[in-house]
Amino acid sequence: MVRAYFIAADEVDWDYTPRGRNVAGIPRVESSENDSANAVGHKIYHKAIYREYTDATFEHLKPRPPQWEHLGILGPLIRAEVGDSIRVVFKNNTHLSVTMHPHGLEYKKDAEGAPYNDGTTGAAKADDRVLPGSTFTYIWTAPERSGPAAMDGSSVLWMYHSHFVESTDVNTGLVGPIIVTARGKARPDGSPTDVDREFVTDFSIFDESDSWFFEHNVAKDPAGIRLKAVDPLLREKNLVYSINGYTEGNIPLLTMKRGEHVRWYLLSNSNEDDIHMAHWHGNTVVWNMMRMDSVFLGPMAMATADMVPDSVGTWLFHCHVNDHFNGGMVGLYQVLP
Repeated sequence: MVRAYFIAADEVDWDYTPRGRNVAGIPRVESSENDSANAVGHKIYHKAIYREYTDATFEHLKPRPPQWEHLGILGPLIRAEVGDSIRVVFKNNTHLSVTMHPHGLEYKKDAEGAPYNDGTTGAAKADDRVLPGSTFTYIWTAPERSGPAAMDGSSVLWMYHSHFVESTDVNTGLVGPIIVTARGKARPDGSPTDVDREFVTDFSIFDESDSWFFEHNVAKDPAGIRLKAVDPLLREKNLVYSINGYTEGNIPLLTMKRGEHVRWYLLSNSNEDDIHMAHWHGNTVVWNMMRMDSVFLGPMAMATADMVPDSVGTWLFHCHVNDHFNGGMVGLYQVLP
């Protein structure tokens, strides 16, 4: 099967706290060092994110289904079954040069989405940089080595992100998930047949001082954001500890039912502080054939953990690294009867 997607990079004003501050109700110690981070109100930054459209006209956004609203700042979910091809028509609606680079999938040099001295010329370099207002079509495939291995379940997680200036692109918001299901184990939409519910959670520290829009945000909020050369604490004040671009419990409630087979796909980004320990209160998961309630994630990590929840209630889901937990890398999940 050829699975087609129409994805654009769009500029948006992103609210990390759309429902307000400290939604999860975590007791916290305020300090003068992080007054900016703990200020009452919303944390809003201008960003670029991937969004899905209905067709190649890029006139109508494709509605995000309710079960995937928790993806937040992440780009649209790209799915494939082993053996499929993926065709992404990509439009750059920003004023930046950006790309789409996939992890895990098979691609030729003309669809890698990353510029470097790789010995290619001409048409094979067109994927390296999609200029503002331009459109490019990426063709990727999902061979056996993109799908689950012996110790995996029926599906595995990969990611895609912009790779023009990688760190700045990712901090600006250009990242999204890919799920590949084993051959013969997928529904028509690509989801695994043996899983009742799926969640994708990206434990990310967004360094807003390394965003393409840093100066724009400075101009918009000069009292809250200072130039790097003036304020050595600027970077710390503009590190946003988030799950899917939401901080302090703002990620939509992740809801499931007792006894369901729930698959958690876990991501992290690439800042040096992006070493995380994803932890669930109340229930356990199986990762790498081991029973856990915490899963380690290194920078740019991808992991898959399975849960069959048996404890009904609303439970904490957070990073167990102290600075990240205190900074707001926290969400809630709910198990219904």
